Amino acid sequence: MPEKITNIAKNTSYFTLALILQKVISFSYFVLIARAIGPADLGKYYFAISFTSIFGIFIDIGQSSVLTREVAKRPDEAEQLFSSVFLMKLPLALLSTLAVFIIINFSAYPEITRQLVYLSMLCMALDSFTLTFFAISRGFHSLKYESVSSVIFQLIVFAVALAVLKFNLGLAWLMMSLVLASLYNFLFSFYILKKRWGLKINWRPDKILIKHILMISLPFAVFAIFQRIYMYLDSVMLSLLAGDHQAGIYQIPFKIIFALQFLPLAFVASLFPALSSYWHNNRQQLAITFERAMSYLIIISLPVSAGGVILADKIMVIFKSGYSGAILPLQITLAAVIFMFLNFPVGSLLNACDRQKRNTANMGIALAASIILNLILIPRYQAVGASLTALLTNLLMFILGMSAVPQITEYNNKKIIIMLIKSLMAAAVMGAAGYYLKNQASLIVTIISAGAVYFAALYLLKGFTKQDVISIVKSFSRNKNVDLEIRN
Repeated sequence: MPEKITNIAKNTSYFTLALILQKVISFSYFVLIARAIGPADLGKYYFAISFTSIFGIFIDIGQSSVLTREVAKRPDEAEQLFSSVFLMKLPLALLSTLAVFIIINFSAYPEITRQLVYLSMLCMALDSFTLTFFAISRGFHSLKYESVSSVIFQLIVFAVALAVLKFNLGLAWLMMSLVLASLYNFLFSFYILKKRWGLKINWRPDKILIKHILMISLPFAVFAIFQRIYMYLDSVMLSLLAGDHQAGIYQIPFKIIFALQFLPLAFVASLFPALSSYWHNNRQQLAITFERAMSYLIIISLPVSAGGVILADKIMVIFKSGYSGAILPLQITLAAVIFMFLNFPVGSLLNACDRQKRNTANMGIALAASIILNLILIPRYQAVGASLTALLTNLLMFILGMSAVPQITEYNNKKIIIMLIKSLMAAAVMGAAGYYLKNQASLIVTIISAGAVYFAALYLLKGFTKQDVISIVKSFSRNKNVDLEIRN
């Protein structure tokens, strides 16, 4: 059994479990503050996060992805690679922080919004260095420490937020929960870097290596910039063009979708180093791994999308009546889930197989389309317009990405299409059950029942087998002979 396939199974299992816990805590935190502060203040809070997230990418400019890829290929050079990336990041962090400070102080935003931006930018800087530290672990095919840390991070955020809301300390202190959690994550990841991997910072820069990293990270950098702007620009544009209230309304679908992304994120986090290795050593396994990744995410994304659209009005009961305007934006955004999920393995394949420039061009096209559509749709339809933009641009990204895959690997597209058809049939059965149950039972009972109907229908359609279930369960154990696969 190939060792890297085993690592994919085990890493996906560990990281998926951690991300489930992380996202449950994170979403609980979001519901808590949304109910407590209302749409307008929620809009201010997430404007600060969105605004600084855009600038935060200029600290990393794609080096962490390169670091993971290069360490996976050249583990003996990990310390030199890490030191070069770290020394590049220091001046970038200073310049990015300074840019945020200048721009926000020349804006017309109120003092509280500026305070939130300052604190959020501190989080962005700390998180960027944490990303670099954990990139080393990913390069060594280990996600255990990152998995544990991600859960502790969210527990710190949630605990501090509870105290802030209990004592009514205000929005600035609410943002401090993120600052404290980011500081913990930074210190923990640095500790792992030194103690587990035995790496230290070489303060004498290797100019040749730095130049080499800059050259190969340029496509990653442009892509990361495009991706970050694409992800957060809609929230910023809603705040500017429609006000804080609409920005707060839009956070409901945005955060729900963001919480659901733990599934493709977990899989791709362990998939990317393996794809990079297979591209150089085993082209046949590259095709098989890509097929399995696409099949896995089709199976997961379709019930999430269909079920979410049907149950959107019931989901909104979690929030106060002030968020009723988020139902239609949520349904539209959930319809985009399948494209969002499938874009993860497609993009990872392009990056891992030296098609960074193509992936970057695709993201640039999607970003341009997003800006144009948001400028047209937000003034007319507000949060609904931003959701329509998300749906259309994710579809565009999927089409652009899949058009490049045949140039990389001769995968069996019939297997993926058959899995899609089976999953669609199972989702249709699930949708009928969910539509009937949503007015007959509680939301939790409806979700569990509809999910059971979906997987039962998919099993009867031979979308997966008993052995697939056993493989996934065993991947959580220490069994070294586990092969995670999706059979068609």
